[in-house]
Amino acid sequence: QVQLVESGGGLVQAGGSLRLSCAASGRIFSINTMGWYRQTPGNERELVASISNRGGTNYVDSVKGRFTISRDNGKNAVHLQMNSLNPEDTAVYFCNADAVTFSRTSYYTRRRDDYWGQGTQVTVSS
Repeated sequence: QVQLVESGGGLVQAGGSLRLSCAASGRIFSINTMGWYRQTPGNERELVASISNRGGTNYVDSVKGRFTISRDNGKNAVHLQMNSLNPEDTAVYFCNADAVTFSRTSYYTRRRDDYWGQGTQVTVSS
């Protein structure tokens, strides 16, 4: 089992910046891709940015050039630096991790699952 704890959301004016962070803990053997998704009421959750364990990144077109995703593999953490925010970025942001965990009884018994944080609200005022 993996717990993802997000921080850094809040209220900011248009043009401002926020930095989201997410730390993973638990019986983690390895984490493959980590990412940030966002969701607004009545809409599906969409991928904002993702980063592989080798540092390869992927961004949705609407945030390219404004957002930067990074990770600290030693701390099992992922960050999202958001600059030039606009009201369309308002959403609940969720951290995601594709992780391999080991069992409580054996380090060599492992499984791969998808994990989600509880979400953090980002509100951008015009």
